[in-house]
Amino acid sequence: MSTPTDKGDPRRPEARRDLPLLNERIRDREVRLIDDDGSQLGIVATREALATAKEKGLDLFLVQPDANPPVARIMDYGRHKFEAEKRARETKKKHHIVDVKEIKMRYKIEDHDYQVKVRSGTKFLNDGDKIKVLIVLRGREMQHKDMAITLMNKFANELKDLCLIDREAKLEGKSVIMILSPIPQRGKSLIERPPDGKSPI
Repeated sequence: MSTPTDKGDPRRPEARRDLPLLNERIRDREVRLIDDDGSQLGIVATREALATAKEKGLDLFLVQPDANPPVARIMDYGRHKFEAEKRARETKKKHHIVDVKEIKMRYKIEDHDYQVKVRSGTKFLNDGDKIKVLIVLRGREMQHKDMAITLMNKFANELKDLCLIDREAKLEGKSVIMILSPIPQRGKSLIERPPDGKSPI
């Protein structure tokens, strides 16, 4: 006796709803048949179409179930599914989610540390991410905000071949902030993500 927990029963309509309309699952009496080489075979009985597919060691798949009559094609469904999933993965790879990375510096940064920041900025831009460059000024350091802005401009100049300046170096509160974005690459789609996933350096 069926109970409300029998959700895994393959005989239930809910479990069969998302299954591909393939081979014996095709309930229509006749279909407009397309052969595996793409040729049109006309309207044939579904039983006959299925027998033809099986003779070739292939599947009968409804490609247009809402047509009148439905359109079915003889194909290797396993291979078709694999190639469709492969195309979907390749399309996903072409869409890069733009993250906003954060690079923190002191206005009196040592040259070695500065070069590390430049290398980090180069990597982020090459990965297609934006950069938020931040110099926090504490206490009397506010008197040297011009030095911080000069350092920011130097940093942007180091990366000028890789970036555009979204926001020029500017004092905001007790911090000097600059935003750099990668130069768009042809054929690469970018989807921007808010800077909540930033990675401090």
